[in-house]
Amino acid sequence: MFKKILIANRGEIACRVIKTARRLGIATVAVYSEADRNALHVRMADEAVFIGGAAASESYLVMDKIVEACVATGAEAVHPGYGFLSERAAFPEALAAKGIVFIGPNPKAIEAMGDKIQSKKYAQAAGVSVVPGYLGEILSADEAARIADDIGYPVMIKASAGGGGKGMRIAHARDEVVEGFTRARSEAKSSFGDDRVFIEKFIVDPRHIEIQVLGDKHGNVIHLGERECSIQRRNQKVIEEAPSPLLDTATREKMGAEAVALAKAVGYDSAGTVEFVCGQDKQFYFLEMNTRLQVEHPVTELVTGLDLVEQMIRIAAGEKLALTQHDVTLRGWAVESRVYAEDPARNFLPSTGRLVAYRPPAEGLVDGITIRNDTGVYEGAEISIFYDPMIAKFITYGATRQAAVEAQAQALDAFVIHGIRHNIPFLNSVMRHERFRSGKLSTQFLAEEYPNGFTPHLPHGDEVFALSAVAATIDHVLNERKRHISGQLSASKPVVFTRERSVLLGADRHDIRVEPGVEGVRVHFETNNLSYFCRSSWQGGETVWTGTINGETAAVQVQPIPNGFLLSRGGAEVEARVYTRREADLAAFMPEKAQAEAVKALLCPMPGLVRAIHVAPGQEVKAGDPLCVVEAMKMENLLRADQDTTIKSVLAKEGDSLAVDAIIMEFA
Repeated sequence: MFKKILIANRGEIACRVIKTARRLGIATVAVYSEADRNALHVRMADEAVFIGGAAASESYLVMDKIVEACVATGAEAVHPGYGFLSERAAFPEALAAKGIVFIGPNPKAIEAMGDKIQSKKYAQAAGVSVVPGYLGEILSADEAARIADDIGYPVMIKASAGGGGKGMRIAHARDEVVEGFTRARSEAKSSFGDDRVFIEKFIVDPRHIEIQVLGDKHGNVIHLGERECSIQRRNQKVIEEAPSPLLDTATREKMGAEAVALAKAVGYDSAGTVEFVCGQDKQFYFLEMNTRLQVEHPVTELVTGLDLVEQMIRIAAGEKLALTQHDVTLRGWAVESRVYAEDPARNFLPSTGRLVAYRPPAEGLVDGITIRNDTGVYEGAEISIFYDPMIAKFITYGATRQAAVEAQAQALDAFVIHGIRHNIPFLNSVMRHERFRSGKLSTQFLAEEYPNGFTPHLPHGDEVFALSAVAATIDHVLNERKRHISGQLSASKPVVFTRERSVLLGADRHDIRVEPGVEGVRVHFETNNLSYFCRSSWQGGETVWTGTINGETAAVQVQPIPNGFLLSRGGAEVEARVYTRREADLAAFMPEKAQAEAVKALLCPMPGLVRAIHVAPGQEVKAGDPLCVVEAMKMENLLRADQDTTIKSVLAKEGDSLAVDAIIMEFA
């Protein structure tokens, strides 16, 4: 077994590998860029080596610097994580030249499967069913359009060396192919250094299901069941689970057998993932094989009880697999949500800044539910524009899918992030969505159920009374605290009495009676003749109210606002203010602040790099016309005109690095 390994990556995956290495008694070396000097993975590792500038092209993608760091520190092996150099065949070759072991598959397997075009040819030869498409190299947008016409729409344009949703576009018509081809090639070039793309038929209403495989250096290959990864946005996975709610035992065994056959055909010898597109009728087709550890590997670990990083390390050290296919058993259900630094209300554009508060729920096993948080950040850390916006993977595991999903929803209620925009309310909304809970998934789920993006909704139904009751309970605690501080009440002899109050929840008013008791607070809604009983140990200043509402466990996030609180729960968000009846009457006469007039300019929606400007001063544009391309966190975002207008001036130029809300151009 190795004594010291280097992790050629950053963020949560670097931290994840360090945890397993530490448990195995292996010393670790981290590498870091200028932007990551104070990163969590640097703090966790036994040693750390600086490797260059903030841009990945100056640090994490520079092979020679990683090899030099290994030599300088005496690292015997390298774990590549995912992304960056993890699927470059030249990387393990460069390491081997210095006598350093690559904790991953052999270069031939990487080369065979890392090229998405060649991998389909290998799959066909191994008897694996593949999606119809064109596997040759496409040199121009016009050629891409002709090929798409022949295949039939819709089609998927994909980077040959791609992964993680980068360099991927869906086109439903010829003009979308031309634009998608250009964007896919550009993203592929900047993300992978390879601008080749191919086109294949896009399966309507598909599900994305993948099989985890393990192979050793002695010819043994097994699979560890499937993961469902159908909840995607911009072709990037957002929520994953294991097993899949679609598959039956027979389909699982058939998919697993094909995945193993493909892995054996290329001599695969590490952890890898064979991805399939699956119809609602359970017919499946090979998509690609990822020759690395997947982002979503924790759900497989929880349902199998195996540590995949440990398996990779042992395989790289030459050990045989300690288990056979017969030994693999799937138990329980695991659900993973990817927590991103992005703004759901602004079409999920990346968000950067400092994590003023970062307080995930505690990890561990409680009441049959396991909570796990794989993260690469800490409170006070800076979220940079240079890397992927994912800051954590939040996983819950239970005996059933219902238990795991419900646990995920409740735990997300208590996951606090302040200082940047994030997608936790959106994730929570999906967890509570009736269609998601029923397991009727497809890769179009988010497009169909959230066609206009996502903004936290106002509470409705029981949510209205539950959040009003919590607001009243919070107000009661704060008032009691004030009275103790002012000496109006003795801490040893509290006075219990009923108070009449009015809760202004958003635009609605609810007249209530607050009845404090020894075990909690009863809130009676006079108009509706309803009572809600709240129990909690919440104290003033805490960011999460946790307790029970009518006996049901609940968590509500609390942020102070003038004269009240902003309450968030289950994807709902609302301002709450608790007044006396007289104050509530007078509040109705308060004038509303006038909205500022919209600025006649295109503002940069997130910090990023201007990749292209498509218009010039004096040019007339129609609604929907492309204006410019801004790249942030490895994704290119095409900004379009939202109405007919004329370009007055263009203030930014290609290559500019802009801050959020910087003016790109002005409209007449």
